Amino acid sequence: MPHSIAARITGVAGYVPPKVLTNADLEKLVATNDQWIRERTGIRERHIVEKGVASSHMATEAAKTLLANTGTNPADIDLIVVASVTPDMMFPAMACLVQDRIGAKKAWGFDLSAACSGFAYALTVGAQLVGAGTHKKVLVIGSDAMSTILDYKDRATCVLFGDGAGAVLLEPTGGDPGIIDFAHDVDGSGGQFLYMPGGGSLNPPTHETVDRNMHVVHQEGSQVFKYAVRRMAEVAAHLLERNGFSSKDLKLVVPHQANLRIIRAMQERLGLPDEKVMVNIDRYGNTTAGTIPLGLRDALDEGRLNKGDLVLLMAVGAGYTTGGVLLRWGY
Repeated sequence: MPHSIAARITGVAGYVPPKVLTNADLEKLVATNDQWIRERTGIRERHIVEKGVASSHMATEAAKTLLANTGTNPADIDLIVVASVTPDMMFPAMACLVQDRIGAKKAWGFDLSAACSGFAYALTVGAQLVGAGTHKKVLVIGSDAMSTILDYKDRATCVLFGDGAGAVLLEPTGGDPGIIDFAHDVDGSGGQFLYMPGGGSLNPPTHETVDRNMHVVHQEGSQVFKYAVRRMAEVAAHLLERNGFSSKDLKLVVPHQANLRIIRAMQERLGLPDEKVMVNIDRYGNTTAGTIPLGLRDALDEGRLNKGDLVLLMAVGAGYTTGGVLLRWGY
């Protein structure tokens, strides 16, 4: 028997910065080429912020579009949860910056750090508060400016990531379809394979940490790849089975867009046809917490989502965070 959380998504929006960095552009920066990138990642271009534009700015734009699309008064927002690993600064939280910029005077908020699983985790937190009856309108945002923490001399990482943000509005179901269940876990032993060593309390910024290139993404891609392929399929199957569904019942899977090969491996293990899997990594690259809401936005724009459709959101991220959310599309 399916579980149920009395919350549903009633709106979705996204934002990517206008500047585009193509594979051809990267060929001029690092020893790589378009064919190598496409074959190994599925990416052909990604959007990059200009200097002076931060994650909070993209989050704000996504939130403003969402409010406009849904006709929501900012004063009616109760809570803002922002998922990100590239906050503007250590504090204040980006949720505070977004709250002020959109005029959500009554909202409280906070940031959540779970890397590529961040949006799934934030969505679950928001849904629980709506489902408990304590909140009526919750903004959940995923926003990352990954280009700001990349080493563009490291072809193993710089080709993978882009910048972008997405947002959803959560409201009570009122008897309509909504969020059914979630399954999240962490295997912290994976923290050594994808991380940024500098900038925190262990290695605060110094001339030495900068000289040692500690303020950029470090990744052992093969380790992350193997874990992501296995856990995304395992958690997806578990979540479906626990709620009495099979992959045949799904209308759409919106996976985190880290690597096309990871997505296709999960798709094969679940036995899903292409039309049931959302893929837009070719246009945006890995926008970390932004990938799933951007995927929802694009799927809606493409006419692939209708009210009542069974949808699965899946992600695996740094620290070996895994997040899965099963839902009925709410509008």
